[in-house]
Amino acid sequence: QVQLVESGGGLVQPGGSLRLSCTVSGVIFGIDVMAWYRQAPGKERELVASISSGGSTNYANFVKGRFTVSRENVKNMYLQMNILKPEDTAVYYCNAIINLRAYWGQGTQVTVSS
Repeated sequence: QVQLVESGGGLVQPGGSLRLSCTVSGVIFGIDVMAWYRQAPGKERELVASISSGGSTNYANFVKGRFTVSRENVKNMYLQMNILKPEDTAVYYCNAIINLRAYWGQGTQVTVSS
């Protein structure tokens, strides 16, 4: 059974940093694009950053220059978040396209507040 598990969320002050992790289990081959999405209360889920199996990255304009997405050993993805702002507060979800099907993690809460 394919599972995506996120970790690394928490409470941080404005200007601080957090590193999110996502690990895929239950599959060995076929992991294509992986991505981070986020959903704030009362808002729709939005794409934050994505990374292909070859390492090509794509970022939403609102995180360019502050967030960095990376992958390790195909099954692990990270999101380094710097210069965090209160508007970055949201539940962050890991997404992966595996054998042409989309899978989601359960989400991890990121709260940016003083």
